[in-house]
Amino acid sequence: MPKRLRSPSNTRAPSAAFNRASAEGTQRYADRRRKEFLADFYRAPTRDTGLQLSSIAIGTYLGNPDDATDAEYRAAIGAALSSGVNVIDTAINYRCQRSERVIGDVLQEMISEQRIRRDEVVLCTKAGYLPLDGTPPASREAYEAYVRSEYIERGLLAQDDLVGGGHALAPAFILDQLDRSLRNLGVQAVDFFYLHNPEQQLTSIAPDELRVRLRAAFEALEHCVSIGKIGKYGCATWSGLRLPAGSQGHLSLYDLAAIATEAGGRDHKFRVVQLPINLHMSEAVRVSTQRDPRGRLVHVTDAATELGIDLVASAPLMQGQLTRDLPPQVREIFGSGTDAQRALSFARTVPAVLTAAVGMKQVSHVSENLDSVRSTTA
Repeated sequence: MPKRLRSPSNTRAPSAAFNRASAEGTQRYADRRRKEFLADFYRAPTRDTGLQLSSIAIGTYLGNPDDATDAEYRAAIGAALSSGVNVIDTAINYRCQRSERVIGDVLQEMISEQRIRRDEVVLCTKAGYLPLDGTPPASREAYEAYVRSEYIERGLLAQDDLVGGGHALAPAFILDQLDRSLRNLGVQAVDFFYLHNPEQQLTSIAPDELRVRLRAAFEALEHCVSIGKIGKYGCATWSGLRLPAGSQGHLSLYDLAAIATEAGGRDHKFRVVQLPINLHMSEAVRVSTQRDPRGRLVHVTDAATELGIDLVASAPLMQGQLTRDLPPQVREIFGSGTDAQRALSFARTVPAVLTAAVGMKQVSHVSENLDSVRSTTA
């Protein structure tokens, strides 16, 4: 019988042992496993905080919101943390908050058994989409009633804040989501906190209004950094940074950095951005989507390097589609191994990429992905 997940009403208060990832802790973790992997497997952020991150992160997006999937993720997360992966990527809306709650249960269990320490693990989550709670509502009417009672009537959202019935960037909402994530994860703070797909707003509002909303959200997140609730913040995007400059839905990394400077000064903590990078969705290195202050079009990777912003590759296996049937020329370039390993090698080695977040809910997938970065001399 799978373990029952914690709900918000019975979540344990964070232990005093829980804090954030630290230079000492992540170095300790990397030193235990470093000899097993390629020399570049553990990496430090561009604006060096002393952290050491595994360049493969375990992602927790896919799967049904049910006990069977919870059990799969519980085993995969435990295997990853025990095998060299010290970066976990999630979001409050993933699987109706169940992904965060599974992560919290695994972390607390492993910490209590002294198999890992909180300061060794880099926790990353996101907010922007209204999360369901445990299971999807039975009807549209039930969903709308949930949104009204949980968010609008409590003053966390106004109706005008919502885009598409389920996306918002209002500061009160974002701060509420952060606190819920902390309870779900059973921690006092997270290390990377993303605004989730802010380009979603551009389906309903103008770019100038999005800029206003982003600045308000960034100011709230700068405050969270100042009080220790998050280490760094950024945006997790899907299409925004891959679309051509000037097109509908496009996001400019230079504009995002400028908004962060307005919100937090030159020492702002907008230091990490997530976007899809894979063999099929390779715009980050193939298309010059970013217009720099001098008017030149450059790649996302170049803009990130110039701005001191780390990239996190999402969907490196394109949700499983790149795990088989790669063209022979691609197989030749990336050498021996499985197609999944070849695709992951591409994403992990793109310039400016700090880590590649791979969805893994099978222990066998954890093993296969890590085999792609094993040292031949270990």
